[in-house]
Order: sequence, then C-alpha cells, then structure tokens
Amino acid sequence: MPPLPIPPLPDAEAQCVALAELIRPKLQPDTVLVGIHSGGAWVARRLKELLGLPGEIGLIDVSFYRDDFGEKGLHPQVKPTSIPFEVEGRPLILVDDVLFTGRTTRAAINELFDYGRPASVRLAVLADRGGRELPIYAEFCAWQAELADAQELVLEPDAAGRLQWRCVDHA
Repeated sequence: MPPLPIPPLPDAEAQCVALAELIRPKLQPDTVLVGIHSGGAWVARRLKELLGLPGEIGLIDVSFYRDDFGEKGLHPQVKPTSIPFEVEGRPLILVDDVLFTGRTTRAAINELFDYGRPASVRLAVLADRGGRELPIYAEFCAWQAELADAQELVLEPDAAGRLQWRCVDHA
C-alpha cells in the first residue's frame, strides 16, 4: 500500500502567536504555564515570551505516570520534571504540542496533583487531531488537524530555533 499523502502543515510559529492571543483574555495575574516535554515545553517557552509572563514556567515529563508504562517501558529520553512555583491554589495552563488520545494529558494532570491542588487546570495545544480515548479537551487550540491514523505530527525546532511541524507516516 502506498504511503498516504501528507497534508499541508501550518507555520508552527504563527500558531504559537494565535494560541497566545486565544489565551491572553483568560489570563489571571497568578497564572503559570506548565509544558509537557518535549513539544509542549517548547510551546510553553514561546507562549511565556509572547504573553510577557513573569517568572519561570513548569516543565513536566509524564513517563512514569503513563497508563501504558508497563507495556512500553521507560522512554529513552526521560527529562526531569521541574515545577519551580507553588501549585496549590494557582491557575495553571497545561501546554502540549498535540492532543490525540488524551492519555498524556491525563498523566500530566496526575503528576501535577502530586505537587498540590491547583485552582484550575486549562489545556492549550497547537494541534488537536481528534481520536480521544478519554474525556479531555483543549480549551485553547490553534489547529484542528486531520490526519490518517498511521500519520503522526512531530513538532521540533529547526537550526535557527524556530518551531516547525513534520508529519511522519507509519504505514
């Protein structure tokens, strides 16, 4: 079977700007961003810059919190979780690059609650590709991506540090 055609991919940097504008009206003075490694961490850094937020962002690696940990084992590139602020009572925006099944988001929320009980957790993503297995949605989303099941979206920085999309076909 021939590989599926890869759809045109949007400018990820322009999507970050659009996502920041969706978030801006909902910001509270003590809102903090928490990016999910690795794509969500890159997006969270860009959003912090675009929104002019003070302080540090949180970074979270959900490897040990995934419900498929027993099946897949440890991801070879585990990054440290860093939450350099008080979570208790804070409004948080959890940031990821792609929302698909919802399982990564669920794992991130489980881990966040180990640090305290936030006032609220909102989800911001650059791309929502559907395929949900859990009742999770993104309040802030820049792109409703339509891909075949065998295709995967990958966000990565180019040589100049600009974020860009790549589509991988696993067929």
